[in-house]
Amino acid sequence: MPGPMDGVKVVEMGVWVAGPAAGGILADWGADVVKIEPPGLGDPSRSFSQMLGSDLPMNPIFEMDNRSKRSIVLDLARPEAMEIAFELIDDADVFITNMRTAAMERLGLDHETLTRRNPRLIYGSITGYGFEGPDKDRAAYDIAAFWARSGIANALTGPGAPAPPFQRGGMGDHGAGLSLAAAISAALFSREKSGKGQLVSTSLLRQGIYTMSFDLSVNLRFGVEIQAAERKTMGNPAINCYQDKDGRWFWITGLEPDRHWPPLARAVGHPEWIDDPRFATTADRAENAAELIPMLDEIFATKTRDEWAEVFATEPDFFWAPVQNYGEVLADPQVHASGAIVEVPDGEATTLLPSTPADFAGTPWAPRSMAPNHGEHTDEVLRERGKSDEQIADLRAKGAIGG
Repeated sequence: MPGPMDGVKVVEMGVWVAGPAAGGILADWGADVVKIEPPGLGDPSRSFSQMLGSDLPMNPIFEMDNRSKRSIVLDLARPEAMEIAFELIDDADVFITNMRTAAMERLGLDHETLTRRNPRLIYGSITGYGFEGPDKDRAAYDIAAFWARSGIANALTGPGAPAPPFQRGGMGDHGAGLSLAAAISAALFSREKSGKGQLVSTSLLRQGIYTMSFDLSVNLRFGVEIQAAERKTMGNPAINCYQDKDGRWFWITGLEPDRHWPPLARAVGHPEWIDDPRFATTADRAENAAELIPMLDEIFATKTRDEWAEVFATEPDFFWAPVQNYGEVLADPQVHASGAIVEVPDGEATTLLPSTPADFAGTPWAPRSMAPNHGEHTDEVLRERGKSDEQIADLRAKGAIGG
């Protein structure tokens, strides 16, 4: 089956990661996504192959968010190209962009204009900071709006740290892309009942605030901040990270103190600790955590992580997970069993890439192709719009199209 979005027509004007991520999710789910790119280098995320340190023949970062799409090159400074863009959008179900609102207004591709032309259109927008407020037109990457301004970086900066930590690439972008794909799906469902399209939006800042809503809801309610955890004095030592004899980390996740403390005590060979006055209650363990955690550290340093895994398996209520590097992640059989890695058709073979994070039992999806070359489908898309070879050649001669 081609996926739950089979038959949905999407036009994307996305750059870098967030907008293309939303389009990429819908493409994975079966939508026909036509990606409008400018002449020259196209979507700037095509430059990731150079930014990784050399001129690589492949661009996995671009491929991840742009597989199964079609690329058309339009120079929107030319009226002939704008006419083609309007034709595509007038016939589309969804338009996606993460370009700044002011830029879209200058082009005449703002949501008011496009939904007036196509009342059934779902206009999906990702901004840095939203449509209102003093910074509505401010440029933002996810490291600014999602990571820094939302409070995430500060919350993860421990006492005495030399600097806030850097996020990994695209963390906020991919979350925002997933949020927009969900909003678009809901708007399409609403359109089935009303017949009307609408503007749906999210922002990198909103995504960061929602990500930190555990902490921020407490702050809003009580006016206090939840302090960053410190492993050496963790109030519940049954939810903490420890190292094995080889220095490899693992995380014990005993969130319910009274339920998960006895299995931990037995696993480390000290069942008598269950009733030890120092550790018998949740309050006792919190009060004496600075004493208990070094004792656990010393014990965990006596075996390898694999050996501890065998011990932990004897306790049904012992919850834990290894802290894995990428090599271990990609070798993890559960990662593959979960469907987290997908084979993408790549010529006569396939290429492995991470999956988008949702599946459908009744309408299963599968990627159809690798990311398109810049303008690879320009002629194909124009022929679908009824353009003859002579008209296409004329548009190319005028510089309106590329590819």
